[in-house]
Amino acid sequence: MGTIGYVVIIGGAIIFLWLFLYLIPLGLWFQALVSGVRISLLQLIFMRWRKVPPAIIVRAMIEATKAGLSLGRDDLEAHYLAGGHIEKVVHALVSASKANIDLPFKMATAIDLAGRDVFEAVQMSVNPKVINTPPVAAVALDGIQVIAKARVTVRANIKQLVGGAGEETVLARVGEGIVSSIGSSKTHKVVLENPDNISRVVLSKGLDAGTAFEILSIDIADIDIGKNIGAGLQTDQADADLKVAQAKAEERRAMAVANEQEMKALSQEKRARVIEAEAEIPKAMADAFRSGNLGIMDYYKMKNIQSDTSMRDSISGDDNKKKDNK
Repeated sequence: MGTIGYVVIIGGAIIFLWLFLYLIPLGLWFQALVSGVRISLLQLIFMRWRKVPPAIIVRAMIEATKAGLSLGRDDLEAHYLAGGHIEKVVHALVSASKANIDLPFKMATAIDLAGRDVFEAVQMSVNPKVINTPPVAAVALDGIQVIAKARVTVRANIKQLVGGAGEETVLARVGEGIVSSIGSSKTHKVVLENPDNISRVVLSKGLDAGTAFEILSIDIADIDIGKNIGAGLQTDQADADLKVAQAKAEERRAMAVANEQEMKALSQEKRARVIEAEAEIPKAMADAFRSGNLGIMDYYKMKNIQSDTSMRDSISGDDNKKKDNK
């Protein structure tokens, strides 16, 4: 047997040993044994076949046992196969046990499968979290805008983590409460003098109902004065009234111009009719001459009467001008 044969034999032995240790995790079994966790070597082999990493289950059971908790292997495997995070659940159970928080295993797995970080929730139950609200603008009854920022101290409500609303809902409700409190104040000075009134009013509304948090306190961090919304609205209303008045005046002017144009058209029409009628006079006189109804003497008398009438009109017109000048 040559060198190549020895290499093949050694390589095959290494592969066989690796497969043996992979399928039969003696190291994990011994680690569980010395840690006080009772689990058979056969169950570790079956975990490989069930596509469950034995290392994760064994480490979780060792951590729970050392913390004084009793967790079943089947429950841990079932949670892993359901897509859960074994490490986070066990960490949360241990932390809750040390903090005297009632957190059953089923509730912890339900919270984990719901997509929430159960370990972070337990930590938040022990150490409350501070949420800073964005600037909330509201208008007091005197028309002055007030901009407020608040700090909301919340603690995780373990029992409401499944199906409870998140931080966005809490921030929205707090903002709504701030707007309502400022809007009901008579003047902006009242808000500036007693900002703690906003906290009391908002906190008394029970804004954490149906959420995954318990609101411990609401503190107003900053208050600024914004625009004079009331004056701006009055100015806009005055501008709107002015535009309406101008539109109505323009409408009346247009109607007056239209009436004037209509009167001019009627006057021109009447004048055209008079000229047309005057044009018929010579024809009528010619017919009268031809028919013998009008003689030459009658014609001269008529002309004299017209001359006298024109002279009187001119004299009366001159007298009226002299009176006007005086």
